[in-house]
Amino acid sequence: MASSSAQQAAIAISMKKAGKKPKMKSGGSTPAWTRKEGKNPEGGLNAKGVASYRAANPGSKLKTAVTTKPSKLKPGSKDAKRRKSFCARSAGQMAKFPKAAKDPNSRLRLARKKWNC
Repeated sequence: MASSSAQQAAIAISMKKAGKKPKMKSGGSTPAWTRKEGKNPEGGLNAKGVASYRAANPGSKLKTAVTTKPSKLKPGSKDAKRRKSFCARSAGQMAKFPKAAKDPNSRLRLARKKWNC
């Protein structure tokens, strides 16, 4: 098995080019982040979903949501910057997908609510 993240990323890229999918540890056909068990019902991914995404995409730095209220975050902190960036990017998605923007139960709206956008 490759030891460094650079080697893991190179293996993942070569597998992707060859049209092969990475093997799942639990024997499932798809990673947990694409199924219900990897998603948080309140929006976003849960810890299992994040772990399965990182396993399927070596070199990824995906993290769970910043759920702390903006008033409790120190301005300019890493978490505050991540939250602000996510909110800005997801606002663009709201404009791109008006149907999801109107549906109160869409994954996009649920995720924005969780991130306090």
